[in-house]
Amino acid sequence: MQRLALFDLDNTLIDLDGAFRIWAEEFAEKRALGREAVDWLIALDGEGLPHREAFFAMVRERFALPDPAEELWAGYRGRMPYLVHCRPEVLAGLSDLRAAGWLVGIVTNGTADNQLGKIQRTGLAEAVDAYALSGIEGIRKPHTGLFEIAARRCGVSLLDGGWMVGDHPVADIGGGHTAGLRTVWIDRGTRFEHEHSPDHVVTDVTYAMGILRDACE
Repeated sequence: MQRLALFDLDNTLIDLDGAFRIWAEEFAEKRALGREAVDWLIALDGEGLPHREAFFAMVRERFALPDPAEELWAGYRGRMPYLVHCRPEVLAGLSDLRAAGWLVGIVTNGTADNQLGKIQRTGLAEAVDAYALSGIEGIRKPHTGLFEIAARRCGVSLLDGGWMVGDHPVADIGGGHTAGLRTVWIDRGTRFEHEHSPDHVVTDVTYAMGILRDACE
């Protein structure tokens, strides 16, 4: 199996949940919505709505905001790249993998401005060989096509295998399995609900990097 490692972005390489909490606090303070609004926003985010457009439509209705949902969504996309960060140990782990001969890519769903902004501002653009974003390519995980694009940009083919690391049972683990990749699931305290079980389960992406390094020793 070739040394190809594909990683999810949100809540895998970066802490999206932590950044969302900061955004919710800023959002509520700016509009004088109160502390209860922060808890409500975090709870709504936890419900895993399929699209942020639906999220902000519900936010607008809940707080009777004059701003169109589209403008609230655009403001969120513009702000989030400044709130997320990639821990130094994660960047170091990616560097170690590449130094050991691994090709490293990011495969992420999301709008182009939001996800690209996160990758660029966290230093991940320089820390990986390639990335594939659904908002640019027009296809989303778990579709195999997005994994194929990332592998091709790394200079290899999925036919020779590799690994997918992520926190979403369907998009990352199911999608990775369908793409012919071995998988590592980042367990953030939720139930795993998918027909294809991951090859490994860890609680932090740095542990996943250790598994990859050990797999080729």
